[in-house]
Amino acid sequence: MKKLLIILLFVPLISFGQNKKNDTIHNTQNINLNFKSVIIPSVLIGYGIIGINNDALKRFNYEIQERLKGQIDNNIKIDNVSQFVPSLSVYGLNAIGIKGKNNFKDRTIILGTASLIMGSTVTAMKKLTTIERPDGSNKLSFPSGSTAIAFMGAEFLYQEYKEVSIWYGISGYLVATGTGFLRLHNNKHWFTDVVTGAGIGILSTKIAYWIHPLVKKTLFKDKKEISGLVMPFHNGKEYGLALSMSF
Repeated sequence: MKKLLIILLFVPLISFGQNKKNDTIHNTQNINLNFKSVIIPSVLIGYGIIGINNDALKRFNYEIQERLKGQIDNNIKIDNVSQFVPSLSVYGLNAIGIKGKNNFKDRTIILGTASLIMGSTVTAMKKLTTIERPDGSNKLSFPSGSTAIAFMGAEFLYQEYKEVSIWYGISGYLVATGTGFLRLHNNKHWFTDVVTGAGIGILSTKIAYWIHPLVKKTLFKDKKEISGLVMPFHNGKEYGLALSMSF
């Protein structure tokens, strides 16, 4: 089981990502946040919110956990790392010469904006809903922050590399889906938590690209040079992405 999960989470970014290389940095382009582009994440978020008080969806949550109960292996902690793989892959690919849509400055601002939107949304919803985790460890189950980070990164990877090769985006979403499954498998989240986290992550990135021209013009208007570091962090209780920027 571990070998299968490791293959699911890490092989796609290595194998699929070799299809096409591009040495050109494209001009920064914001995506249009039209109705069609937000349907899927909105449906995912809506499903989870409805599931908070819907008996049928609650039963479905319990049924999934019951089926996974005999398979739970607390030694599988890959999700603590895999949630960051899609986001960090963008920087890794650029480091080895496979250029995406934006330069370091623009993509870091976009990722920082998406992280702020995603993190504040997840934190607020956790405090408002106080839903107990399946393992009973606390009442911060809804929504899944780890899944939100993973899908935020998957959409980030897709947007940066969709013009280079669609497989980068597909592989990022495979990693994110695997992360969400592991949150269920490790008895840390209900299905509605994971689905909502995925929607929040995707939508946060879409919004970040949409408002990027405004953010850049307002906050970084006279900043021609920017340097920074993007890396995962763990404070003993929570995992996240740390962005350190100097300009």
